[in-house]
Amino acid sequence: MTDQNPPVENRKPEPDLKPFIAPCRDLDPRAPLNWLRNGWQDFRKAPGLSLTWGIFSLLIFAAVALGAWVIGRWILLISVLSGFIFIAPLMAFALYSVSRQHCLGLETNLEQTLKAARRPFANSLVFALVLLIIFLLWARAGSMVHIFFPSNAAPGIAGLITFLLIGSAVGSVFALVTFAASAFSLPFIANREVDVVTAVVSSINAVLRNKWTMFSWAATIVLLTGVGFLTGLLGFVIIIPWLGYATWHAYRDALDVSDWDKLPTSDETEPVAH
Repeated sequence: MTDQNPPVENRKPEPDLKPFIAPCRDLDPRAPLNWLRNGWQDFRKAPGLSLTWGIFSLLIFAAVALGAWVIGRWILLISVLSGFIFIAPLMAFALYSVSRQHCLGLETNLEQTLKAARRPFANSLVFALVLLIIFLLWARAGSMVHIFFPSNAAPGIAGLITFLLIGSAVGSVFALVTFAASAFSLPFIANREVDVVTAVVSSINAVLRNKWTMFSWAATIVLLTGVGFLTGLLGFVIIIPWLGYATWHAYRDALDVSDWDKLPTSDETEPVAH
């Protein structure tokens, strides 16, 4: 009888199997304050780059809001403003490379930031597609909510409040899904060689295992977003990069990603530190 097992020297090495979900840590409920503090320090280290990206994000969002107002007036504008949460994580994607370079002690500039954002471009497009699907579902649900919009030419305050409450209740379901999926996944994609499914599932798992901390973080984001709207969108010039940097530090606190290969910080393929 022949030996069915090949000699040891002829055996192929087994592939390095990575876990399906990145391990998560237990987060202190006060951790969001540290994330905001560290994010603000990153903002102060690169004020020009941060303001440039904030202005760029503001112009995009203002153009979309203006188009919504011209096409559909109040109804479409409110839907677009409600959908801000679906595009905000992608608007901050390039900012994660800025915080990453700060953690590595490197100088930051616009060229390096765009190069770093380009490397995981394919994965970021897949994630953008996921957010687009969620946004389209929300838009469909939002169109159904519009039956509650006051039919008067000049709607009263009570009618608008009722419409906003119903729309907010429906939108909160989609917002929670988006928040859980994007809380840590985009920084993960921007920092490591990881697929979108693993990044998203790891993010959702970390959010569910740190409910109170993430509730506090979500409330902070809602509060700062409200400040941005109350300032006529101008506050987003500072808020978007600030929250982008803070999200990077939240990801570093929440996930243990040591099992995944690191993305290079330059055109070279030399590995870098976490």
